[in-house]
Amino acid sequence: MKVIIIGGVAGGASAAARLRRLNEQAEIILLERGPYISFANCGLPYYVGGVIPEKSALTLQTPESFRQRFGIDVRVNSEATAIDIAAKTVTVQGPDGSYTEGYDRLILSPGAAPVVPPLPGLDDPRVFTLRTIPDAERIRAHIREHQPRRAAVIGGGYIGVEMAENLVHTGLETSIVELSDHLIAPLDRDMACEVHQYARSQGLNLILNNGVRAVRPEGAALQVQLNRGTLEADLVILAVGVRPDTALAKDAGLELDAKGCITVDSHMRTSAPDVYAVGDAVQVTDFITGQPGFVPLAGPANKQGRIAADNICGIASEYKGTQGSSVLKVFGMTAAMTGINERTAKAAGLDYDKMYTYNNAHAGYYPGASGISMKVLYEKASGRILGAQLSGFEGVDKRCDVLATAIRAHMTAADLTELELCYAPPYGSAKDPVNYAGYAIENARSGLVRTYHWHDVAALPRDGSVTLLDVRTPAEYAAGHIEGYRNLPLDELRGRLAELDPAKPVFLHCHSGLRSYLACRILSGNGFTCYNLTGGYRFYSLVVRETKADEAPCYPAR
Repeated sequence: MKVIIIGGVAGGASAAARLRRLNEQAEIILLERGPYISFANCGLPYYVGGVIPEKSALTLQTPESFRQRFGIDVRVNSEATAIDIAAKTVTVQGPDGSYTEGYDRLILSPGAAPVVPPLPGLDDPRVFTLRTIPDAERIRAHIREHQPRRAAVIGGGYIGVEMAENLVHTGLETSIVELSDHLIAPLDRDMACEVHQYARSQGLNLILNNGVRAVRPEGAALQVQLNRGTLEADLVILAVGVRPDTALAKDAGLELDAKGCITVDSHMRTSAPDVYAVGDAVQVTDFITGQPGFVPLAGPANKQGRIAADNICGIASEYKGTQGSSVLKVFGMTAAMTGINERTAKAAGLDYDKMYTYNNAHAGYYPGASGISMKVLYEKASGRILGAQLSGFEGVDKRCDVLATAIRAHMTAADLTELELCYAPPYGSAKDPVNYAGYAIENARSGLVRTYHWHDVAALPRDGSVTLLDVRTPAEYAAGHIEGYRNLPLDELRGRLAELDPAKPVFLHCHSGLRSYLACRILSGNGFTCYNLTGGYRFYSLVVRETKADEAPCYPAR
């Protein structure tokens, strides 16, 4: 059996290695149009910033080491230029010219390419994209040789945020320009607010709800012309997203979807016989909604490469969908997400609700405890976990991984309460933040407590028809409070019930939602109808404050 694999990163390299482990006799040819295979493109921003000092650390395998270990014919600087499905051949442009190679099975792993909008000035040599090691080398060389002072990153996704952080580390005054109202698209905007606040505190300038019209030379610098205002920079990084690199597949007549992704079945088979496709170029199925999508992540790409190899070798493996689990370092903060967000839940017509919680990453009495902000989406009827978003400074990735596993296993909020997770004071609490999320959701689903969310606060009447209570301490209340809320500390509540009218609904909040939950139980036990603010004053004030900051112009208007 002769197998040709087009693309030597992530899915392609994974498929090649798995094929060899399953079949020692197969002839395997790995074609890569660039000079590197199996490199860590997720590490490129950190190479630019000097966190990863040596380029060699990015190459998990060299062509020589891969060839030696797996007995695979690795051909770098060799681009597949055409596929003849009927003849089962691939035309290759190699270092020594063009030639044709036949195959029995073909795996496509062409990946994705950076999106370059058709805007004036993006061909300036000071405008860069980042997708490959040579891209990173060009940016590093430019910074070293020209010593720019200001940088503009166009796009606030994963690569844009990571690049911005690393440019700040190199000493550049750095701005992110993002067309939407928040960074990191998989996050809901409310959960992005804490990321915004922290990023600004680290010296990153955020320009949100604004787009780029053109990039113009202005003396020795560049003028980034925005929809509103302008921004001056010496270096521009274009990070507005990626698109599936599927021109080769299209020309070969393979079936593509509306976004240009190669359509595959669960065995990673394309519309053509004996042709498989994996990685960032393929259409995936959302694990939660069952809808088709485009989710370019390294983890799914590696799994798909393995599955394609299995099926070629007679093992009936299936890819069962992508849930978009990802994590991002933002200076000292961690943001993580898995499953669907609210936008997706609404678009899919799901009957869902959400719960905001805030708990310490480890025991509060052990030094250095910090909190984790968590938003968990769940199906109302069943309590099934649909998605989670988290941010904090410690233990965020661990909790997101637990929730990702829960989603994959179709677990419910009730199941979260029963999870037995590792505990020692330096690492967690006897009741883990994941357990707490389950408790809070189950309390709401069972009717033990009614809830309302930060975006409901503004619409609450201030005419006395309802009771608005802040059960924090007087000192906390004096430091900041929501307009219209009366301060009645939790520890005084039982003795002051006579001050409240049991005929009026009571809307409560505290700092995080815990004390106000206890207040709700006191009031409910005394005949009151009450509602608890999920996430508490902390989350409400954060979102309101950051909304104002996001709307303020952060650039020199002209």
